[in-house]
Amino acid sequence: MLTLKKTLLAVLIIFCLCIAAALLFLGIKPAARPFYDQKGKLVANSIARLEAIEINGMKQWISIRGRDRNNPVLLWLHGGPGAAQMPLSHFLDQELEEAYVVVHWDQRGAGKSNHRGFSEQDMTVEQFKNDAIFLIDYLIEELDQEKIYLLGHSWGTQLGIKLVDAYPDQFHSYVGVSQVVDNRRAVEIAICWVRQKMEEAKDDQGLTKLESLHDPGTYHHDYRQLAQMVGHYGGNFDQSFASLAMIAFRAPEYHFADYYRMLKGMNRGGGPLHAQGIMEPFNYAASIDALDVPVYFFMGQHDYNTPLVLAEQYYQQLQAPSKELVVFHHSAHTPFIAENEKFSQSLIDIVRKK
Repeated sequence: MLTLKKTLLAVLIIFCLCIAAALLFLGIKPAARPFYDQKGKLVANSIARLEAIEINGMKQWISIRGRDRNNPVLLWLHGGPGAAQMPLSHFLDQELEEAYVVVHWDQRGAGKSNHRGFSEQDMTVEQFKNDAIFLIDYLIEELDQEKIYLLGHSWGTQLGIKLVDAYPDQFHSYVGVSQVVDNRRAVEIAICWVRQKMEEAKDDQGLTKLESLHDPGTYHHDYRQLAQMVGHYGGNFDQSFASLAMIAFRAPEYHFADYYRMLKGMNRGGGPLHAQGIMEPFNYAASIDALDVPVYFFMGQHDYNTPLVLAEQYYQQLQAPSKELVVFHHSAHTPFIAENEKFSQSLIDIVRKK
């Protein structure tokens, strides 16, 4: 009996130490990282805020960071839905924070905003759009700006291009990173590409699985399986989930419970957007053929989630005061990760042109 008690005590101690280590590694209290100069003094007029604001009846989290609060505001609309960008910002945004006040927003159901106050029933494109314009108005007033720069990535480009089309007076320019254009044609291109890759690799098991998909252009469940296949052959994210997790798990803006919320939101993805799991077709090349702000498309050459060829075709026909297509030749779906230096410099060049 004494031996059993000692064993149980040892197990309990080890368990507590593991929990303590996890809390130490993942963080207990989230915080915004201040800006310090070379002498260790707080940079005058810098801004570093992490806050929850009430957006259309729900508490949603934003981070606001810039070395000079008078710099123009860049709002980043993350992908997914559910793929919060905030936990990667400490690793990716150092150069951007010199030229912009960079705002990351965990949209409803993503990251820190995936809490008990969230309902999947509220995951509609219209709701996200209303949330975004509320936040944009808040930032313009709070940071004393006339307009902001808007960047969308993947799903964020669906939201972003609708916002710029509807409210052009709110924006200096729009940057579509991995711009979504036509969801049905994108799936057709992805299937052809991944089939070729599987045939070259003699991946009979993968080919069988690919052929078993009913209709990835229509059914969300099949689409997610196709996206995984595309990712396996290098046409989606540019780093493994494990390496991205190691970056995200060092985010000072997140604490222990936030990582659970983040993973839960990523796993949910955009499923609730699609009634009965059926994805409605869209084609922005047909529905939005002109924008009243300067437009930039940042595209990875090896991206087969949002294929470059569709963005090139859209770019050629899109009418805008000015436009530019920037191709990242060593990237797939996340050029801000694969070619961060070029990505940051390209964004800084935009604000310097103004």
